[in-house]
Amino acid sequence: MIAALIAAGWLLQQIATGERHAALVERFLAPDQQPLLEYRAIRHLRASTRGGKLSADMEVMTAFDPQRGFSFTILSESGSGLIRRRVLLEALLTEQRTVASALKHESALTLANYEFLAPLAADTALATLDIRARRKSVMLVNGTLYLDPDRADLVRVEGELADRPSFWTRRVRVVRSYDRIAGVHVPVGMESTADVRIVGASTFAMSYQYLEINGQKVEAVH
Repeated sequence: MIAALIAAGWLLQQIATGERHAALVERFLAPDQQPLLEYRAIRHLRASTRGGKLSADMEVMTAFDPQRGFSFTILSESGSGLIRRRVLLEALLTEQRTVASALKHESALTLANYEFLAPLAADTALATLDIRARRKSVMLVNGTLYLDPDRADLVRVEGELADRPSFWTRRVRVVRSYDRIAGVHVPVGMESTADVRIVGASTFAMSYQYLEINGQKVEAVH
């Protein structure tokens, strides 16, 4: 009798957990009532490799609108010319190409691209969902979503790319951060660490300072 009660209690708990997980996934995937349509933002990019022996920085004015797409203007740059061209500039050009093509849908956090799983453990004040890419792709991540428990807003993504960018790169770990600014959910930062054969760990970081979002000026944060 006692064993049956314990089993029934466990089953009810599993059902409740499954229902909470399904509800969280549904809330997260629901269309945003205030989507990001256009913006202007200053971004700071930095990359380094060979234990920091080669590094570079770049400050860029970026903009996006549905008519003109993604554009950028370099405001200042310093450090290794090789890192500036092959890493920082290439990251911006890749984003420009992706935004201008159907590829942007291939990296979106949708059911077409990901399985959304209940986490095995969630020792955090944020709600969490584990994600597994449905295919191998350098545009997808295997890892964890951290969500605002009240709004189901995405706060952070942590994980590893679902495929290696090249033979020379063993693994790439990424952290992408988000916030709600002027009522709109936007990316605010990205960091990655790549384990590259011969040269070792290589790092990349990018932060955003928004000037305008959806045609509205953003107040400077001091």
